[in-house]
Amino acid sequence: MADDASTIAQDARTRAYATPLADFDVSDVELFTSDTHWPWFERLRAEDPVHYCANSKYGAYWSVTRFEDIVAVDSNHEAFSSDSDNGGILISDAKEPREGSSFIALDPPDHDAQRRVVSPMFSSAGIVALEPLIRERAARILDELPVGETFDFVDRVSVELTSQMLATLFDYPFEQRRNLPLISDMILEMPAPDSTPEQLMARQAAFWPMVQPFMELWNARKDAPPAGDLISLLSQDPATRKGDNPEHYFGNLILLTVAGSDTTRHSITGGLMAFQDYPEAYDRLRAEPALLDTAVPEIVRWQSPVAHMRRTATRDVELGGKTIRKGDRVVMWYVSGNRDETVIPDADRFIIDRERPRQHVAFGFGIHRCVGNRLAEMQLKIVWEEILARFRRIEVVGPPQRLRSNFVKGYEALPVRIVV
Repeated sequence: MADDASTIAQDARTRAYATPLADFDVSDVELFTSDTHWPWFERLRAEDPVHYCANSKYGAYWSVTRFEDIVAVDSNHEAFSSDSDNGGILISDAKEPREGSSFIALDPPDHDAQRRVVSPMFSSAGIVALEPLIRERAARILDELPVGETFDFVDRVSVELTSQMLATLFDYPFEQRRNLPLISDMILEMPAPDSTPEQLMARQAAFWPMVQPFMELWNARKDAPPAGDLISLLSQDPATRKGDNPEHYFGNLILLTVAGSDTTRHSITGGLMAFQDYPEAYDRLRAEPALLDTAVPEIVRWQSPVAHMRRTATRDVELGGKTIRKGDRVVMWYVSGNRDETVIPDADRFIIDRERPRQHVAFGFGIHRCVGNRLAEMQLKIVWEEILARFRRIEVVGPPQRLRSNFVKGYEALPVRIVV
C-alpha cells in the first residue's frame, strides 16, 4: 500500500511540473479523490501564487494559494464578496435569491445579524456544558469497537460521534441522526462522471425525505417557548425566521448541518491517517497526553477539511502583483495556504508540538471564521484523549475512500484494525 501511494505521488509530481501553468486547473475533483493535489499547489505557491485559470468546468477563476494572500482576501469582505447574489462561496456559481441564503453566503450587515443568532450555542459556557456528554458518547463508541478485526473507522467512529453531536445541537430525532452527515455528503459530493440519469434522479429522490424532519421541527418550535437548540434559535429570531418560508430559512439549516459535521468528522479520520504516517507522534501523545492542546489544531491544519472558499471581486483589486477585475471569481485554497512554508515552518511535516499550532486557515479568517471552531477542537481533543487511553495502536489496513468533492476534503470509508 505504501509503495503504491509513493508511485502515485511521484507520478502526480511529474505531471504537475510538466504541465504549463496556463493549463493548470486545480479545481479538478480527481486531484482530491486521488490525494494528488499537493504538487500542483506546491508549484502554484512557488511560481504563480495568484493564478488565473481561463477554462474550467466552472468558468474562469483566480486561485489564491499562499497563506498571506488568503488572509488578505478573507479579511476584506468589502472587496471580496461572499454574497449569493454574486455567486456565493463555492467555486461553482450558486446565485440564488438572498432571502434563501445562509449567513455564510451573505455580506454584512445581513451576515452579522444572522450569525449572531446561533453564536450563543458556541459560547464558552455552551461548549463547557457539552463536554461531559461528548466524553460519555465518545467512550461508549470506542468501547463498542471490535478488537483485532477490520472495521470502517469513518462509519464506526467519525460519523457516529459527529452525527450524535449534531442531533444534540439541533435537538433532532436521535434515531435519525445518521441522516445529518448523509445530507451533508449528498450536497457536497459530485456525482461520478459515469452516473446515469436514473442514478441522479434516485439521488435527488432520496434527499428530500431526509430533510423533511427539519421542516416538521421548525414548524413545531417557531412559536414554542424559547429553547437553546439551533432550530429553536433560528426559527424564533426575526433575522433567521425569514417569514416561515422553507425556501428562505432552509439555507441556514443546511449550512449548520454541513459545518457541524464536516470539520470534526473528517479531521478525526485525518488525524488517524496522520498518525499512520507519523507513528512516533502517536506514541509520544500516549506518553504526554497534554500535547493534545497543540496536536489538535495541527490535525485540523494537516487535514484542512474545507479545501476552498470562493469570493467575487466587487471592484478591481491588486493582489500578488495581479489585477483582479470586478466580477472575477476568486478561490482561496485553504488546503494550499496551510502548507505554505513561507509562513508555517516545515509545513509538509505533521508536528504535534508546533510553537504556533493555530497559525492556519482551516477555519477561515475574518468575519466568516467558523463559528463552531472551538466546539470542533473540543470534540477532537476528547475523542483522541479517549483513543489514546484505550488503544496501543489503530492501524490503517487499506486505502481510504475519499469524498468526491473539491470543497470538502474528506473520507467516506477507511478500513482499520485495533492492534492489541
